[in-house]
Formats: sequence, structure tokens, C-alpha cells
Amino acid sequence: MRFQGTKQYVSTEDLTVAVNAAITLQRPLLVKGEPGTGKTELARQVAAALGTEMIEWSVKSTTRAQQGLYEYDAVSRLRDSQLGDARVHDVRNYIRKGKLWQAFEADKRVVLLIDEIDKADIEFPNDLLQELDRMEFHVYETGETIAARQRPIVIITSNNEKELPDAFLRRCFFHYIRFPDMETLKAIVEVHHPGIQPQLLTTALTQFYTIRDQQGLKKKPSTSEVLDWLKLLLAEDLSAEDLKAEAGSALPKLHGALLKNEADVHLFERLAFMARGGR
Repeated sequence: MRFQGTKQYVSTEDLTVAVNAAITLQRPLLVKGEPGTGKTELARQVAAALGTEMIEWSVKSTTRAQQGLYEYDAVSRLRDSQLGDARVHDVRNYIRKGKLWQAFEADKRVVLLIDEIDKADIEFPNDLLQELDRMEFHVYETGETIAARQRPIVIITSNNEKELPDAFLRRCFFHYIRFPDMETLKAIVEVHHPGIQPQLLTTALTQFYTIRDQQGLKKKPSTSEVLDWLKLLLAEDLSAEDLKAEAGSALPKLHGALLKNEADVHLFERLAFMARGGR
């Protein structure tokens, strides 16, 4: 099984190498990068390229590692016992399978996405060490061991909100998705907005990179945000000349797609004011 990218996803050479290295090593691929650089979409495209199912586990601040294995609903079992329900005699009726269990019992090798692992408690990654390493876990309520029928391709994403434990990092193959350069970004745009006028694209991306590189910016716009911005420019039927006409003298056209907090909007308002000579 080798990943070569897809028509819907532009994979750089180093990212393609990282995906295939993780598959060969049978280790989780830990992918970091700015929000909006395609980390989650990578897992979907790997699954599509390899013709397999993707199981997605979206991690939140309240997520516990145990939930990825299974959860035992003791409260429901107690209630059913009080009502005389015959289901209480089989504890399996009260065990809910987690995403890891689903991936482990799949007949065909699947892609397991553990999305935004850095949102959870710091102990969350440590609590999954053995399960991801050995590809098995024990169910205490039934006494059985659940082992992976086919070792899943595990892709783990992080926005770098907190550091991950060294013991966890040792078990992963790591890749950082760098923000794309102009040519790579043009290729990404072509996937989402095929046939866009070259002059408009060059002018828009030049303005976009100028915004990203502005000193003092609190939140740099991402790949997904520039795609939204270009979609709006196309919907408004704006040309390269329209963008050039207001360059440096006002906020960017439809700037709400790019600037996502008031401090950054105020920054560009001040720059525009200065560009007009303070008038």
C-alpha cells in the first residue's frame, strides 16, 4: 500500500514520503502544522487513495483515552436490572465500542484518524501508548482481549497547542506540514477552483502572502481561508485590476475571509490610513 496523492489533494514530496514511511514502519504518523493546512484532509485522502475506510476520532478537551477503546454503561445495566430486563445477563449489551475497537475489528485495513490530539489532557497520549504499540487491549468486564485483525494506518494530527510526551513521540513517525510556497499554493487552488484566471490568481496570492507576512499579525490566514477568499472573489466577479486598484489604500477586498480578529483588522486599518498620508 503506497500513497501517491490524489486529484483532490496536492501532496508535496516530503509529505508523500512521510505517509509511506509510517505505513512501512507500521507506526502512527503524527502530523503537525498550522490550522487549515490540510492535516485532517490528509487522512481522508490517504483512505481514498488506498481504497479503504476511514474511522475518525475527533478529540475534545473532555475526551478520555478509554472512550477510544470502549465504554461500559453500568447505569443502564442497573436500570434494566431493576426493570427485570433479560439483557442484564450479558454484559456485552452494555459495552459501547470505541473508535480503536472499530478499527481493530475491521476485516480490511482501515485508516484511523485521531484528530487534534493536543486538545485533550496531557495524559491522554500516554494512556494510548500500549494500545497503539501492541495493537490490542483488554476488556475487563468480559475478560477478552481485542487484537487488531489488520493493523490500521494511524494518522494523528496536532495543532501544537501543547507539547506531547516524549514516550508518545518515540512511537510515531513525525511530519510538519509547512505552509505552501506560491507554486504549491497555486496547484492547491487549481484543485478547488479549476480554470481560475492566472492574472487574478497571481495578484490575489501576492496580496495574500503580503498579509501573511505582515509584522504584528495575531492570526495568519491559512490555506483554507485563502480558498474561501478566492471563492468570494470569483463569486463577486472581481478582476486582478479590481484588487490592484485598492492595494495599499484600504483593507483587502472581502477581508473577513482572511482576517479573523479585530486586532488584525485594526492593524490593516492603521496601515491603510498611513498609506493615504494620514488624511
